[in-house]
Amino acid sequence: MTEEEKRLDDDRLKKASWHKWGPYLSERQWGTVREDYSADGEAWSYFTHDQARSRAYRWGEDGIAGISDNYQQLCFALALWNGQDPILKERLFGLTGKEGNHGEDVKEYNFYIDNLPSHAYMKTLYKYPQRAYPYEELVKVNGERSRLDPEYELLDTGIFQDNRYFDVFVEYAKASPEDLAIKISIANRGPDPADLHLLPTLWFRNTWSWDKESPKPALSLENPSTIKAQHFDLGTYWLYIEKPTQILFTENETNQEKLFNTPNDSIYVKDSFHDYVIQDRQEAVNFHSGTKAAPHYKLHIGAGQTAVIKLRLASTQNKSPFTDFDTLFSKRIGEADAFYKRVTPFPISDDMRSVQRQAFAGLLWNKQTYHYVVSEWLDGDPSEPPPPENRKKGRNAEWRHLYASDVFSMPDKWEYPWFAAWDLAFHTVTLALIDPEFSKRQLLLLTREWYMRLDGQLPAYEWDFSDVNPPVHAWAALRIYEIEWAKYGKKDRDFLERMFQKLTLNFTWWVNRKDDNGRNIFEGGFLGLDNISAFNRSTGPIPGAILEQADGTGWMAMYCLNLLQIALELAIDDPVYEDMATKYFEHFIAIADAINNIGGQTDGLWNGESGIYNGLLTLPDGKQIRMTADTLVGIVPIYAVAASDPKKGHKFPDYRRRFDWFIKHRPELVERIVDVEKLQIDGKVLLSIASPFKVRKMLEKLLDEQQFLSPFGIRSVSKQLAEHPISLEIGGKKFCLNYEPAESTTPLFGGNSNWRGPIWFPLNFLLIESLQRFHFYLGDDFKVECPAKSGRELTLWEASIELSQRLVNIFLKDKSGRRPVYGGIDKFQSDPNWKNYILFHEYFHGDNGAGLGASNQTGWTGLTAFLIHLLGEHKSSATEERQSGNL
Repeated sequence: MTEEEKRLDDDRLKKASWHKWGPYLSERQWGTVREDYSADGEAWSYFTHDQARSRAYRWGEDGIAGISDNYQQLCFALALWNGQDPILKERLFGLTGKEGNHGEDVKEYNFYIDNLPSHAYMKTLYKYPQRAYPYEELVKVNGERSRLDPEYELLDTGIFQDNRYFDVFVEYAKASPEDLAIKISIANRGPDPADLHLLPTLWFRNTWSWDKESPKPALSLENPSTIKAQHFDLGTYWLYIEKPTQILFTENETNQEKLFNTPNDSIYVKDSFHDYVIQDRQEAVNFHSGTKAAPHYKLHIGAGQTAVIKLRLASTQNKSPFTDFDTLFSKRIGEADAFYKRVTPFPISDDMRSVQRQAFAGLLWNKQTYHYVVSEWLDGDPSEPPPPENRKKGRNAEWRHLYASDVFSMPDKWEYPWFAAWDLAFHTVTLALIDPEFSKRQLLLLTREWYMRLDGQLPAYEWDFSDVNPPVHAWAALRIYEIEWAKYGKKDRDFLERMFQKLTLNFTWWVNRKDDNGRNIFEGGFLGLDNISAFNRSTGPIPGAILEQADGTGWMAMYCLNLLQIALELAIDDPVYEDMATKYFEHFIAIADAINNIGGQTDGLWNGESGIYNGLLTLPDGKQIRMTADTLVGIVPIYAVAASDPKKGHKFPDYRRRFDWFIKHRPELVERIVDVEKLQIDGKVLLSIASPFKVRKMLEKLLDEQQFLSPFGIRSVSKQLAEHPISLEIGGKKFCLNYEPAESTTPLFGGNSNWRGPIWFPLNFLLIESLQRFHFYLGDDFKVECPAKSGRELTLWEASIELSQRLVNIFLKDKSGRRPVYGGIDKFQSDPNWKNYILFHEYFHGDNGAGLGASNQTGWTGLTAFLIHLLGEHKSSATEERQSGNL
């Protein structure tokens, strides 16, 4: 075991709490639902960026390059001032949903460089301009642009011209679980010397203002270079500071006078450091105690020079906190190198290894403590004015039981600083390669009684916990189980069983709520694919219309197979689970028959002419319209596939009797689903919605470069929609769908994401795994042209590797040394201080692979790390990971 693996093992065995401290601080707390107490639910305008420096948060904290304990009681982050900005830089700036021409968008550059699962070593980079930050310009220019225009970015303003900026590197190294060395290295990249005010800030999350029973913690000056932090629950910590000139103190409390024109209880308030540093108000701070404190460094850094600041936060007293400082960092960096070499021991390029490590780092840096007690939020706090009565029947009113106070893997801690249920499933699969225990805890957390509703529904995300996302959690649970078994030799049956019990409840919720006609064809609304349809699938084109969805039905068939596989895995030790396996087998047969034979129609939702599945819209007058658009909606049924491995030798007699009964007595149901002839020859069983014939037809479309296949993966809609857009007129309204490879031109779902052409990693990843499972059954004799019409034939396994490579190529240097993810942005393509730092965007241009949407969405785009592992393993051994289950 590497040293990091030993730490993770100690944490799992509760010998040491290595996860107690981590990067759990949000990058944006303002503008969130949980901070919104308005009558109209306009979260962005209720608590703004401009208010954030002066107004105490109710439910969490934010900061730059920050850390906290796992309950976010004590926080640490940076504050900066370049002598030009109008405000102290304490948090990242970005546009709100209404200010951006493509929705909310952070307008800063920060990179996650390294991180270990135990957070024993962490490194991040923030690029801070030396010129005045153009707050007003960014708002104004983006506001003047239409949805047809690109976003106006920080680089576009010219603020980094002549390299007049600081690279602010922040590193953390743990000597023990509660002893963190902190190194801040600030490099002046400009041509001239430059001044910088640095305030490494320690503060307590404000709980006392909302709960008068909560004791107020305290920070105090213990000696000229040490801050003492005392908290009634967390205990005592000391922040040791190397060579401080002065240490400032204030309170983390709202500046009532400034914001609400009411008197403050004290002159020491949240924005006092701003007033002291920028406005030179000496009386704004004190030098002995408070709940927010920071040493104030006034740095003069020469051109090309680097200043280094050292601090140490620990729960024990240390008379020589910096003696072993550099040695500790060297040791932890070496341990990180050893750990990631063990994770991916294959001979891959240095560039590929760097991209993978940054992908893992992004996933780990995007952990965040999430506080949100819905009942208290709805009712308001006793010490505050009561919220409007209509809130009690509004957003999330049906989720009063939800009590969140946990660390979650977030999609992106600025654009999406809240957990998202289906995103989380993809995060956990990649994280299972490096920290399966954390992955398992994340999935189990969503199913606990303080999150899952009594009827089995899982919470989606804070903007609307009742929204419906694809049910991918059984798939994630099974993959985590398989990955931990294959990589670490452990079969965690208890985890699998706990997930199975809770997901059975969730499956029942789906069956009862999302099958209006009771014929195993499912709805679900937008199902995470936002604007992929010509109309909003959550509301329908007109009242009373019912959309029977190919993707909703495909997801449910996949859900059946995942639960079937889990049940059979559990049945190895407990035959009782064979009954549940039978139940999910029968349900899968019913769904597969329905989607292929709905209402007695020959092909059901399958469109034999176009070779894809289509939805069916039933209008209130009974008229039916087939949704003929070629989109990933019609590809989802291909994910519902599982193959058995007869070599595993598990007989499952009760389940097999029922299976054989279906083969014999209900041939009309299974003839399109089970290849009886092949079963009799080699004992293999394939369960799939799409037959091999239909798979071939779908791949002719998917692997066609004039349709779905781009140089960088599978597009979300066919490129043919550029020349042949879909146009519908329903109820006197017109709806259109065309190919838009870049940002969205429609305001559907806020307009900040686009499923009408760009490449998205999660659905590409599921397609890759599905092709591998089909290959396990069909073997090397089943080949397809890839690309279509090229004459180049590949097995399905080889096709999965081809797609994996195309996706990974988004981030790798091409033959000219340019990375497709950065498109035409010259700074990122040529500057040595920019070009090797990777941003894992939310989605990617359908033609050229340029990054779009949230820039640090290392959540599901972190699947890049998994794909690199797959490619390395493939090239190393030329053998496949056999994705099979016992069916």
